[in-house]
Amino acid sequence: MLDGSDFVQANLVDVDFSYTDLRNSNFVSADLTKATLVRAALAGARADRANFQRVEAYRAGFQDVRANDASFMAAELQRADFSRAELENANFQKADLSRAIFDKTVITGANFSYSNLSRADLTTAVFEGAINFEDAFFFLTRIEGVDLSAAIGLDQHQVDIACGNAATKLPAGLVMPKRWPCAEAEKD
Repeated sequence: MLDGSDFVQANLVDVDFSYTDLRNSNFVSADLTKATLVRAALAGARADRANFQRVEAYRAGFQDVRANDASFMAAELQRADFSRAELENANFQKADLSRAIFDKTVITGANFSYSNLSRADLTTAVFEGAINFEDAFFFLTRIEGVDLSAAIGLDQHQVDIACGNAATKLPAGLVMPKRWPCAEAEKD
């Protein structure tokens, strides 16, 4: 039970915070490289400029986190919950975000290049500015109603294997597939 702790600029490399209550803690500019955060609760934490590179954070709770300019590069974030988080200029390059939740998350100028977003839910995320999705894996990624018109690096193959609908907005040059994979899967 470490909720409300002050870890500003702390060296937390390789620390094991699995199943730890870290809600409302301050991780501003902290280094958590290779930390283990499996099922850790970080809801409400401040993590601007924090380094979460290569963390193991399966099913971690990042709800209401402010992580502007934070790096989650090559992090294992399967089923992590980023609901209502603020992620301005966050770096998720090469991160595994499969089945991650971004409910009402504000994502501004973030980098998701080469990340795994398979089955992630972006349906209520708010994208502001150019978001980089170069070579991101979009298998059954939920993008229904999402405005991706300012996305960069997004290609037709990524769109074709994602789950969108008529309200999904795509960048210029990309078209809606004739059939979205999730619509077909839901009929079975």
